[in-house]
Amino acid sequence: MAAILVVDDSTTMRQMVAFTLTSAGHEVVEAPDGNKALGIAKQRKFDLVITDVNMPGMNGIDLVQGLRELPDCKFIPILVLTTEAGAELKAKGKSAGATGWIVKPFNPEVLLDTLKKVLD
Repeated sequence: MAAILVVDDSTTMRQMVAFTLTSAGHEVVEAPDGNKALGIAKQRKFDLVITDVNMPGMNGIDLVQGLRELPDCKFIPILVLTTEAGAELKAKGKSAGATGWIVKPFNPEVLLDTLKKVLD
């Protein structure tokens, strides 16, 4: 299965996403913000990154841009999982290099179906 980096400043949200993903057989590494996530991504390879937008320090859009600059993250899927649903922010995410956008609260089946689509 896939190695997935989950980035969210909410411990509860990270745990819910991690539970959904590990239950489906994926390996999950968690990070509480964009700065820590970028540091982790420089140390090891991931098949997918799921990030929130609104976080202290480095936000999710800046994280997507930073990840795309790393050789190991240039082409991996990056999903944004956030409460933000505005078209302008989605456009910013897409131009930064985000692969997809999922609005919270998330449905576990929808998340897993989305993963299957972007990982195939």
